[in-house]
Amino acid sequence: MFYFSQPPKSGFRLITLPRLLSVLVGIFVVTTIVLATLYGIKENRIPAATTVVTTIFPPSTTTPPSTTTPPLTTTTTTPLTTTAKAYYLIESIDETVEPCEDFYHFACGTWLKNARIPEDTGVQNIFNLLDTQLDFNIIDLLSPTPGNGAVEPKAVINARNLYKSCINETNIEIDGVELVLSIINTELGGWPILQGASWNVSTFNLSNLLLKLRKYDNGIVFSVATATDQKNASVYDIDLGQGSLGLQEREYYNIEMDVTAAYRQFMNDLASQLTNETSSIPADVLAIYLLEKNISQYHWTLYEQLLRVNETIQTTVGNLSNSFKSNFDFTNYLRQSYLIGNVTLLDTDIVSVSEVAYLVNLSLILEQTPARVVQNYLIWRFMMNRASSMPKRIRSTREQFDRVFYGISSEPARATTCANYVNDNMGFAVSRLYIRKYFNDNARNQSKELIKNIRSSMMTMLQQASWMDNESKQKAIDKAQAIYENIGYPDYVASDNITQLEKMYTEYVFNASYINNVLEMQRVNAQEDFRTLREVVDHRSWGDLSPTVVNAFYEPSTNALSFPAAILQMPYFNKDAPNYLNYGGIGMVIGHEITHGFDDDGRQYDKNGNRVPWWSNSTINQFNEHKQCIIDQYSNYTVEQIHKNLNGEQTQGENIADNGGIKSSFFAYQNWVKKNPNVDKRLPGLSKYSQEQMFFIGYAHGWCAKFTDAYALNRVLTDVHSIAQFRVLGPLSNFAEFDRVFNCIPGQGNSRVKKMCCLAQAIYENIGYPDYVASDNITQLEKMYTEYVFNASYINNVLEMQRVKAREDFRTLREVVDHRSWDDLSPTVVNAFYEPSTNALSFPAAILQMPYFNKDAPKYLNYGAIGMVIGHEITHGFDDDGRQYDKNGNRVPWWSNSIINQFNERKQCIIDQYSNYTLNGEQTQGENIADNGGIKSSFFASQSYACVENFENVNLY
Repeated sequence: MFYFSQPPKSGFRLITLPRLLSVLVGIFVVTTIVLATLYGIKENRIPAATTVVTTIFPPSTTTPPSTTTPPLTTTTTTPLTTTAKAYYLIESIDETVEPCEDFYHFACGTWLKNARIPEDTGVQNIFNLLDTQLDFNIIDLLSPTPGNGAVEPKAVINARNLYKSCINETNIEIDGVELVLSIINTELGGWPILQGASWNVSTFNLSNLLLKLRKYDNGIVFSVATATDQKNASVYDIDLGQGSLGLQEREYYNIEMDVTAAYRQFMNDLASQLTNETSSIPADVLAIYLLEKNISQYHWTLYEQLLRVNETIQTTVGNLSNSFKSNFDFTNYLRQSYLIGNVTLLDTDIVSVSEVAYLVNLSLILEQTPARVVQNYLIWRFMMNRASSMPKRIRSTREQFDRVFYGISSEPARATTCANYVNDNMGFAVSRLYIRKYFNDNARNQSKELIKNIRSSMMTMLQQASWMDNESKQKAIDKAQAIYENIGYPDYVASDNITQLEKMYTEYVFNASYINNVLEMQRVNAQEDFRTLREVVDHRSWGDLSPTVVNAFYEPSTNALSFPAAILQMPYFNKDAPNYLNYGGIGMVIGHEITHGFDDDGRQYDKNGNRVPWWSNSTINQFNEHKQCIIDQYSNYTVEQIHKNLNGEQTQGENIADNGGIKSSFFAYQNWVKKNPNVDKRLPGLSKYSQEQMFFIGYAHGWCAKFTDAYALNRVLTDVHSIAQFRVLGPLSNFAEFDRVFNCIPGQGNSRVKKMCCLAQAIYENIGYPDYVASDNITQLEKMYTEYVFNASYINNVLEMQRVKAREDFRTLREVVDHRSWDDLSPTVVNAFYEPSTNALSFPAAILQMPYFNKDAPKYLNYGAIGMVIGHEITHGFDDDGRQYDKNGNRVPWWSNSIINQFNERKQCIIDQYSNYTLNGEQTQGENIADNGGIKSSFFASQSYACVENFENVNLY
């Protein structure tokens, strides 16, 4: 969305300021791009020899335009797998869409037309396809009993037993609900909604109830867990913070919608399945919902957690009660909780408390709410989480709710549900089977090379980051160098020595009862979490992240990357695929995860995983400017399917990672091609596309996605990632290399004119006249000339003026510099100016007239005349004089030696060219550079205006 100044309400001006500003803004941002290509200055860019794209509009044909990329070598005729690689891309691309207009639909259009959303997921995307294949693999691995008398580790045997108990629906029906109801009635104090008026309120004890629920790994209203100490990553601490909501996010409770009605119906239906006494259920359900709605108003959203992360309090167990005021005894709760794991807390144990305001308000709400309502709510949340493990009549109540919440029309096959559950909870045991049958170790080794190259690319980008001071830059490079990688799987999973694998699951002993196994696993998990507090932190550990996960991760507290085996497959990676697909696929994922080390969360952790300040304030301030650009950009993206904008605050960390990921991977691929020319082959049916075009096509294909309205709304409200479409359009619209590769014009379709935040945006403009000149308040004007008193003698007046000016000049030494001042430049001058010491442009009123500017003239005349003048003056900020001043007007070095050398080569070309015109090229080089930059930036800005606004079709004759 563009904002323009409003026209003046009164008074007379030679120009309409908003119209001039629109021209100025267009040229202003395009000039940055022109300068970048002229001088080889590109933010976060590895210098490379490229040609400047000078086409006006891309070709109208759907065949991609030619690029400066070297031609591909001959078409490969290697095995069928190569044809398959080509086929999935051919079946995805829609060549009726112009790449520069909408690259997402160009790369995914045919796929979107043919994709069908599975009835049980609410979404179809590339990740889902890999997940589905993984599900089939796990079902295949867990279903059979090993033959040939093979002896398997107990961990694997227990994984099989858990799976068998899950798919045995006959046993689940036989088990019924008795075990769960017995726990509720004997341990948890009963469920009033089932007991009606007979529930005994005297049995209610909030602290005891929450402790007993925590035994089953339930963080309902607040969360207590063991985690790495953020300020000392070598030890663990206790994390206390808000719990979860039944509907996940606060916005669901703010207005009545289908989801909220379905949620209450879920409560009603589940309770009705467990009792014949239903008369009190409607009233109890409403009270439960209203309590959770009240709690939700204090629940921090994802983006509030990101914005307010510095509000976390770090204290000790002994001092916890003094750290914040609460009516609930959190200190006693923590001590009793850790006894579940046989850990006695010390007064000196560290506690990190987040979402403090939520905890304070929660304790007040729970204290002021009738005991029956609180008991009903807490047991409801316990039952809500157990429903999927119970008989069909209970499961179906959950399934009906999920259909509304996620926009699905059926549930997954039971075998799929069970495979997922076992993999989520015993992933390393499952992985032992998976990597032996389905994973090629060559992928692990080749991925290491990719990570090495992309890490190197990221380090070069950090070295060239103009917004970082030298000290912060060096520490960032050190951090990138120190990042540890977990690739594929931990060695012990595949080892013949099964000791470590067995130790992980030594307490998991399962029988034929699925609900018993689920509850037992939760008890064991709770105990393990608390016991971890006394263990040694291992920064090389995979933690709970198993190799059989289709995802990738960066953990700031350990400064470690993890790329599980399950994601190291097509379309993200294949050891035999051309590297343009590997770099565009898993390469972008690698770059994305590395960038997380320097996003708004990762930047707060040093190379050792300690959350300590290590960036200077100036670097943080400049980073925040860039971050705000990302926030604003993505907040303006609308998910048309649900008519709702993305939340740029909530998604900014992932958006930053997407932007850094695609750049670092692309530059790494360019470097690889330089070292390995003529290696990557064309794929059958895709030979019209260059290597670099294929990089972007492969990247975009990885984000093809189709979803239901309900799923889209849930993702927008609850996910820190942007909707898939904007994970393509957002980063590519910020990447000048994408424009070059596809010959896109800045401002056309998915190519933004404003490529992120850049130095030129600090330039200030003086336009027309200073406001005080036209003001009724004449104080400032009078003050300027207070010593000027003239008589009838001209020569006397001249001499007197010179004496006054001399005195004023010397007095200026003690004045404060005003970078916004017009100084001695008056509005009645037919000229325009750029002042490097203030980084300011000035366009006096007298030049803002025909033939340079007229508010009613066709835009092509304004851009060709005053537009070129504007571009000329902006370019002066980067000529041989202007380049020596930073954005604040200080003459300090801020270009690298390599950039200066490339600039000087181009400058010499200008000097030689103009010297051949029988001019003095040395003398005029600054103005000649400004003329060249001015005409190009103005022309490209006019093209961008034409793309966005369309030129007026005015016949001047």
